[in-house]
Amino acid sequence: MGRATAGSARRSRRGSAAASSPAGGSRRGRGKKADGSPAGPGAQAEPPGTFNLGAQSRRWAAFQELHRLSCEEAARLLLDAYEYRGLVKHTGGCHCGAIRFEVWASADLHVFNCNCSICTKKQNRHFIVPASRFKLLKGADNLTTYTFNTHRAQHTFCKTCGVQSFYTPRSNPDGYGIAPHCLDDGTVQTIVTEDINGKEWEKAVKEHKTIRDMSKP
Repeated sequence: MGRATAGSARRSRRGSAAASSPAGGSRRGRGKKADGSPAGPGAQAEPPGTFNLGAQSRRWAAFQELHRLSCEEAARLLLDAYEYRGLVKHTGGCHCGAIRFEVWASADLHVFNCNCSICTKKQNRHFIVPASRFKLLKGADNLTTYTFNTHRAQHTFCKTCGVQSFYTPRSNPDGYGIAPHCLDDGTVQTIVTEDINGKEWEKAVKEHKTIRDMSKP
């Protein structure tokens, strides 16, 4: 099993979309070849991170000004609108309320029920999401972490009430495993549970067709 260790709290790893100020011109960009390279001698490509809005430049600028958004914040809204289509915002936390979070996921949850030693003892049923869809709202200083064996899974829980409402699973170390029973009422429609043979973890994960991709956006 390996030594148990206690570590410091893991903070939220909320992803952000970076974008620079838009420039005028067509969507492909004037003075460029079809592959996006400069069209002729002396022509300069747009700096990395810029994008060309063409006729929508004025609308973009007016939208930023009206809502007092930076270009990055406006771009993040646009990305979220596309990436989060079909998802709902769930909120949840621990028992005492010290830990609160929000997570974007389907209203119909696919939950894993693992029978490994620790998941069995603490009934760690969870669904997996990319880190960019999870946000810790409060309680980072009230979290502690337990690890064992390979120490890849980060079992975070509240220092006060002991409840694990989310953690970082070994199968998806770049994402989060969320406990559906720690979500607030009203946003979950259905739950489908899939049993995972965690007693033979390496074999089970190797044979599973999708579990390692659960944390990919």
